[in-house]
Amino acid sequence: MAHVTQMSAADTALLVIDVQEKLLPLIPDAAALTRNIAFLIDGACLLDMPVQATEQYPRGLGATVAELAGRLPVRPDKIAFSSCAVPAVIEQLHREARPKVVLAGIETHVCVLNTALDLLAHDFRVYIAVDAVGARYRIDHDTALRRLEQAGAVLATVEGCVFEWIGGAGHARFKEISRLVQQRMQHLSATPSI
Repeated sequence: MAHVTQMSAADTALLVIDVQEKLLPLIPDAAALTRNIAFLIDGACLLDMPVQATEQYPRGLGATVAELAGRLPVRPDKIAFSSCAVPAVIEQLHREARPKVVLAGIETHVCVLNTALDLLAHDFRVYIAVDAVGARYRIDHDTALRRLEQAGAVLATVEGCVFEWIGGAGHARFKEISRLVQQRMQHLSATPSI
C-alpha cells in the first residue's frame, strides 16, 4: 500500500515555471539549475508523463532558455505570478487525472510559491523539486521553501522524484532512467566545486 504522498508516473505531472533568458542569469548556479530541470523533463518524457510549462511576460523577460525550450511543449505566457492563471494548466491536470504535480523553475518565492499555493487550494498534492527551483537571493529561496512546506507542499530532489516515479528496478524504463541518472552524475562530477 502506497503512502498518500508517494508519487508514480501514472498519477503525477511536471510543471516548469518561467525559466527565461533574462531572469535565469540572475539566479545563483543557473547552469546546475538548468541541468536539474532538464533531467526532470527528460525523465518525465521518458515515462510518458504530462509536462507543462509557462513563461512570465516573455516580452520583458525573454523566452524560455534554449536548453529547455526544445524539451518543452507550447509555453503559454502569463502576467499573474501563478501559472494557474493560465486556465489550460489546471484543465490539463484534471483531463489527464494527475492529482500530483512536481514544480520546477524560478523564482521560488514568486511564481513557484504562488503556483504551489493555488494548486494546493485546488486540492492538488504539490511537490517542490528543491534542486530545480531558484531565486536571486538565498533568503527568499529558503524562506519560500519553509513556507511551502508549512502550507502542505512536499519537498523532494530531482533524482528522488524520478526514482519515485518508477517505483523500483522492475519498471520497464528503469535502464533508461538509470542512464539519465548516470549522465547527470557525470555532469555533476565534471562541475568544479566552489
